[in-house]
Amino acid sequence: MSKLKYLFGPMRLPFVILTPVCVLLGFSTAVWTSASLNVLHVILTFIGGITAHISVNAFNEYFDFKSGLDARTSRTPFSGGSGTLQQKPELANQALGTAITTFIITGLIGIFFLLVRGLMLLPLGFLGLFLLIAYTPWFARSPLLCLIAPGLGFGTLMVMGTAYVLTGHYSTTAFVASLVPFFLVSNLLLLNQFPDVEADRSIGRRHYPIVIGRRASSLIYGAFLLLTYLTILLGVALKYLPPISLIGLLTLILAIPTFIGVYRHSEDVKQLIPYMGRSVSVILLTPLLVSIGLLLG
Repeated sequence: MSKLKYLFGPMRLPFVILTPVCVLLGFSTAVWTSASLNVLHVILTFIGGITAHISVNAFNEYFDFKSGLDARTSRTPFSGGSGTLQQKPELANQALGTAITTFIITGLIGIFFLLVRGLMLLPLGFLGLFLLIAYTPWFARSPLLCLIAPGLGFGTLMVMGTAYVLTGHYSTTAFVASLVPFFLVSNLLLLNQFPDVEADRSIGRRHYPIVIGRRASSLIYGAFLLLTYLTILLGVALKYLPPISLIGLLTLILAIPTFIGVYRHSEDVKQLIPYMGRSVSVILLTPLLVSIGLLLG
């Protein structure tokens, strides 16, 4: 079991649960807008999403180890990497190999869908693969790109890409639905940067908690939560989402006190950690509930 722990550590598997939720949202929009779906395509889509997430996790683990960042970071249950390479530095090349292998698998699945669905998929596919390898070395040095890149990857690209490969066309429903994880996943990474400000600054990273401070960044967190729920309301009002998708608003019960806690404790990492956990619940449950609404609608 210990060997398996070190083998799978750089994959950060507990965080990979986010991917099936985002792919499910794309799948649900495809179900709502299309009469029938190909089972093989559905399976390959889920596999491709998971390998893409494992790849970006392993790349991040490798780059953060090589830069020395992880050695300077105080780990929390939600940030600071898995700690695998600090305990077993000889596994660094294995982590890189995992990243490259899953990147290739993702690329091959993308090529399959290019052959099946045509070149209209190429912009999403190319940007998605670029995000996999560019986030840590490049995007993490730009506050705006660092903020929106996670949302683009897991929201816009994953949800719209899933819907496209399953239906063969882009839809406004898929775009609107993709905005839910766009704002939420961007928030996930934003909040995870709060404990790492000093360590990230020391290696040249530039994200909003560094540039404008944690307290001001907590307001961005709140704004993105607000935009998430406005997206659901407007999507239903404009008939891009079925009315039952409003069940996604149920997570406001968690989101409001979570934002209040994040704002109050933005400068106190120890007090912030419980709210980071509650934030993860909001991020997973909201798109899941919207997916259920689409499937039932």
